Amino acid sequence: MTPPAERRTLPNLQQRSTLAGEAAAAAAEVETALTTPSDPTSAAFFDVDNTIMQGASIFHLARGLHRRKFFTTREIAGAAWKQAYFRVVGVEDPEHVADARNSALGFIAGHTVAELQELTEEIFDEAMAHRIWPGTRAQAQLHLDQGQRVWLVTAAPIEIAQVIARRLGLTGAMGTVAEHDGGVYTGRLVGDMLHGPAKAEAVRALAEREGLDLQACSAYSDSFNDLPMLTMVGDPCAINPDSRLRAHAREAGWRVRDYRTGRKAARAGLLVGAAAGAVSGTVAAGVALRSRRH
Repeated sequence: MTPPAERRTLPNLQQRSTLAGEAAAAAAEVETALTTPSDPTSAAFFDVDNTIMQGASIFHLARGLHRRKFFTTREIAGAAWKQAYFRVVGVEDPEHVADARNSALGFIAGHTVAELQELTEEIFDEAMAHRIWPGTRAQAQLHLDQGQRVWLVTAAPIEIAQVIARRLGLTGAMGTVAEHDGGVYTGRLVGDMLHGPAKAEAVRALAEREGLDLQACSAYSDSFNDLPMLTMVGDPCAINPDSRLRAHAREAGWRVRDYRTGRKAARAGLLVGAAAGAVSGTVAAGVALRSRRH
């Protein structure tokens, strides 16, 4: 029998995931390049970290902000250590996850949405553009060429996701939504991180809004944590998968694509944990990115 404390916690987690997903879908930016798709009921959903691009996008943003003196070398070193830890161990620490949920994006409290968007554009050019996997980019382009819409779905801040989507010519993006009041960040999240079940909620909400048939849709991810999103579509695909997702994909008969070098692919089971993108990136945001208040 579930203890009373757990009975209170589980619904709360579910509510936060649902709220995060609905917020991400509501904030999804839709580009005008494909306003009238020739295949209106089909779409593709792509994870970002280690799927669209190498590494954690939030960590690349952190390094760019560090160069702009937003925080100290000690803080960025701590973020680097945490990212390495999650990649090697591949296990989610509940305390770290709770930490990330409570403090992620607190670093931008007091800063404006316009400021972060401008800096993210600059940092994408500096540190992210050359990390895009050509193979995954080609997969996304195939869907666009077939008249389907393509959305990014990521635990990273929606501001990062929107920049990547625009630069790649995709339809739009869904990511973790930071609360802001009058264009100024409060330091709180709307719901929770867009991670695991919350991604599925975001896709479900967007599909309802856009009239999509999920069985005619595709989804791509590197992480076992994204099974809720992958299993809700008719065409799931494991891209640069971690060991658990690779095993699940093979058993389920899903497509598997690996665009890493042979050396990296061989070490994937040890070096890329299921939490590497969604959790380590968000922990980096919560712990390392503490900006100096203006």
